[in-house]
Amino acid sequence: MIEENETNTPVPPLNLAGNFAALSGELMAELAEVAASGYYVLGPKVAAFEAALAKYCGTRYAIGLSSGTDALLAALMALEVGPGDEVVVPTFTFFATAGVVARLGARPVFCDIEPETFNIDVRALERALTPRTKAIIPVHLYGQLADIEAVLEIANRRNIPVIEDAAQAIGAHCDINSPEASAGPAPQSGRKMAGSFACMGALSFYPTKNLGALGDAGAVLTDDSRLDEILRKLRVHGSGHTYYHDRIGGNFRIDAIQAALLTIKLKHLETWTEQRIARAARYTQLLEAAGLVPEHVRPPTVLRGRHVYHQYVIRAQRRDELAEFLKQRKIGCGVYYPLPLHLQTCFKHLGHKPGDFPVAEAAAREVLALPIYPELTEQQQRAVVEGIAKFYGQGA
Repeated sequence: MIEENETNTPVPPLNLAGNFAALSGELMAELAEVAASGYYVLGPKVAAFEAALAKYCGTRYAIGLSSGTDALLAALMALEVGPGDEVVVPTFTFFATAGVVARLGARPVFCDIEPETFNIDVRALERALTPRTKAIIPVHLYGQLADIEAVLEIANRRNIPVIEDAAQAIGAHCDINSPEASAGPAPQSGRKMAGSFACMGALSFYPTKNLGALGDAGAVLTDDSRLDEILRKLRVHGSGHTYYHDRIGGNFRIDAIQAALLTIKLKHLETWTEQRIARAARYTQLLEAAGLVPEHVRPPTVLRGRHVYHQYVIRAQRRDELAEFLKQRKIGCGVYYPLPLHLQTCFKHLGHKPGDFPVAEAAAREVLALPIYPELTEQQQRAVVEGIAKFYGQGA
């Protein structure tokens, strides 16, 4: 139960400064080393990070890039996606998932999501495929794996490449060919990490991510040596040798300083992930103990493998009123995302209307992300749940 005396504890939505402070000595020493080295673009620090990242994620290659958005864009460019092509994406996701498709002149084809996980509904995916489908981008939203084996089974039958949008899910994993796995043959058994299932996986290291840079950064994961070579050229304007260009690429290089700092932070990722999981479990326990579940809120549902809780997202009745109430109490919260992509103004030309994807539209009205980060204290979590209980009339 929530205690009668309110704590009035402010809870910031993030604590990036606290995350940096815990490693400040090591990170500042690394920054100074990079500054003194003269290798600011690509170079040995980038190569070291790529090797460590590939090892952690269980892939042969990792290609450091300038952002998670550019990782998705470069992956599509490596598949030569362009005008006349279609790429199937969920409508409930961060804008970049579909934005990169449109930037290449291709058509994003939206489909609905599972109500439990907010990830792509594989039945809707299969209905969305056409002879023009050039790729599929499932998203591991909030840190939980999509039904990736089912996606791959559908895609492989039609010889359609799959790019995992794992921007929010580094460290998420499942044991394939387990009782929880989807039907259909898998290429091998054992643990697989987010971003390692399909031909390519895109990661983001935006500062708010579970593994965050001190600025923008991203990466593409792959086991394919040909794609590795193409992506390394694409990030330097399609050049294999300076001033000689095999294809049109972009300036997608990761900064050496970001790669160096991320190498240090990667060593701590598993500890931070377990801390996020423990705090998620505490949230769920507190919400249930307060009598808030399921009448007023519904905690996250974990269906597949390890959820790494980039966000702890509840479904809430009167969501907007609750969010405003919490903010007045100096409790951070966020809505990811308030409007599905099919209803965004920039995609109006695709002809969608309200009601086309009802599960996603319901999610957009109900989702609320509560503060979650390794530095979050039990007192802060109790303050969050106390505020929610107060709003619904369950507390003092």
